[in-house]
Amino acid sequence: MLVVGSSLGGWIVAEMAVRDHAGVITGLVLIDAAGVVVEGEPITDFFALDARGVAEHAYHDPDRFSIDPAGVPAEQLALRQADMAALRAVAGDRDMHDPKLLRRPGRVQVPTLLLWGESDRIVTPAYGAAYAAAFGDGRLEIVPEAGHLPQIEQSQATFALIDAYAKE
Repeated sequence: MLVVGSSLGGWIVAEMAVRDHAGVITGLVLIDAAGVVVEGEPITDFFALDARGVAEHAYHDPDRFSIDPAGVPAEQLALRQADMAALRAVAGDRDMHDPKLLRRPGRVQVPTLLLWGESDRIVTPAYGAAYAAAFGDGRLEIVPEAGHLPQIEQSQATFALIDAYAKE
């Protein structure tokens, strides 16, 4: 089974892969994944950012994706607050990482594709390179003109890379 995860989901995919003793996972795609500690490449404190800060850190083109919370309907704001509460519950007090995870991906025996937006300022491309190097068969691909969510900013390029990987 091919497993794909983005950001926090990428961290979850990495944790799943290092525990896949049954060999169910046949391939991994991590998109701008959090989850590890990389010396000199801290994870931006996403919870400390206001709406503009999120846009500045998460997107190559922040003006295109910046949302003024004053213009968001109350029910949408409530959903966003619930999403943030869930994210905090999963991330816990670990600052979006497992301090031991970077030592474990070498156990993963399947090819792993790490896709990274060239303009990600939440987890930088250098962070992604270190993450990829930790996998036994990890490969980093940088998505131009994309930030933390290349599947949104550069969906065609991102999905083309995933499709090519899936056909290998």
